[in-house]
Amino acid sequence: MIRSSYIWYLVLLLVITAGCKKPYNPQVVSDDNHYLVVEGVINSGNDSTFISLSRTVKVTEDVRTQPVVNCKVVVEGEQGGNYTLQPGDGGKYFTGPMHLDAAKKYRLHITTPDNKEYASDYVEVRQTPPIDSIGFVLKNNNLQLYVNTHNATNNSRYYRWEYAEAWKFHAKYNADFIADKVAKEVRGRRKEEEVYYCFADDRSSNIIIGSSAKLAQDVIYQGPINAIPRDAEKLEMRYSILVKQYALTKDGYQFWENLRKNTEKLGSIFDAQPTQLQGNIHSINNAAEPVIGYVSVTNTQSKRIFIDNSQLPNDWLPKYPYDCGAPDSAFNFNAKSGIHEVDAYIINGSGIPLAKIFIAGIAVGYTYSTESCAVCTIRGRIQQPSFWIDKK
Repeated sequence: MIRSSYIWYLVLLLVITAGCKKPYNPQVVSDDNHYLVVEGVINSGNDSTFISLSRTVKVTEDVRTQPVVNCKVVVEGEQGGNYTLQPGDGGKYFTGPMHLDAAKKYRLHITTPDNKEYASDYVEVRQTPPIDSIGFVLKNNNLQLYVNTHNATNNSRYYRWEYAEAWKFHAKYNADFIADKVAKEVRGRRKEEEVYYCFADDRSSNIIIGSSAKLAQDVIYQGPINAIPRDAEKLEMRYSILVKQYALTKDGYQFWENLRKNTEKLGSIFDAQPTQLQGNIHSINNAAEPVIGYVSVTNTQSKRIFIDNSQLPNDWLPKYPYDCGAPDSAFNFNAKSGIHEVDAYIINGSGIPLAKIFIAGIAVGYTYSTESCAVCTIRGRIQQPSFWIDKK
C-alpha cells in the first residue's frame, strides 16, 4: 500500500509539473524586424565588384533569404567620382573594374525603392598582397588546405579569404546502355548521353579570417582554409580550389571576427558570448535603424590549385553517397517468373541498364542498377568547367 501511494504521488507531481509549462517566445524571435544586410567588397583593382542586398528574416519564417531588388547602388568617392552598379538577379548588383585611386576614400550608397537611403563610411583603399601559395597537409583524417601570404611592407596585417571548389567524380556503375522509353528498346548509349563522369562545385559559407598583427613580420603561414574528410567524394578523382584573398582594415577585421563568434562559436557555455555587431553601414533616414554589413575597399588576389587522388594515401577511399548493392539482372524472359524482365524492370521501370548478360555467347538480358548509382547528373553536371585542367 505504501509503495502504491508513492507511485500515485509521483504521477500527481508529473501532472502538476506538466501543467505549469508555458511556451516561451523571446522578443528576438517574435519581433518582425527585417534589417538590411549588405554583403560584398568594393573592388579597387582589375576585378568586378559584386554587392548583394537582402533583409533578415524571422527564425519562425519559412523563407531563408529575402533579396532586396530594384535599388540604386552607387560607389562614391569622397572627393568625387561615382560608379553605378547594375542590377542582377536575386538582389545582386555589379559593375566592371573601376581602378580606384588608392590615395582616396570611397563608400557605398544605397537607395531602396521606397526611397530609404543607406551609406557606408568612407574607407581607405587597402592593397591586398598576392597569395604566395596554397597547400595541404593530412591532419586528423582530413585534407587540411591552407594559404601562405606575406606583405614585405608590413602594412596589411588583417586578411579575409573566400574559396570556390570544384571536383570531378563518377557514378558507382558505368551504364553502357540506355532505355529508350519511346522506341521501347534498350540501345547503346551515345557519347553525348554518357552519365558516368561529372563535375560538381561549392563555395565557402563560413568566415575565414587571419591576422599577423601580433607578429614582427606581416606573414600568414599555413592559414587554414578548408578541411575535407578523407572519405569525401570530392577527393575521388581530381579536386580544385580557387582561393580569393582580401586585405582588411582593423575595424573590418573586428567586424568579421565578431560575426564569426556570433554565428560559429556559440556551441557551448565555454564559447564567446554574443556581441552586438557594429558595421560601417548606416541608415541616413533613421540613425537608430540597425544595418548589417561591412564594406571594404580593396583589390582581390586569387590562386587556384588542383589535387589528384594519386597525391593522397592509398587507404583514403571515398564513400559513395548512396547505398548501392550489386547490380541486379533482368532477362529477356525468365522461365521461373514467366515475365519479360527487361520490359518490366528497365524499359517500363526505373532500372538503368549497365551491360549485356551473355549465356553460351547469346545475349539474354542486362544487368541494371538505380539512377542514383548509375547516373552522376543527379548531383553534378557533365559539362567541364572552363578553368578545368585534366592531369597530364
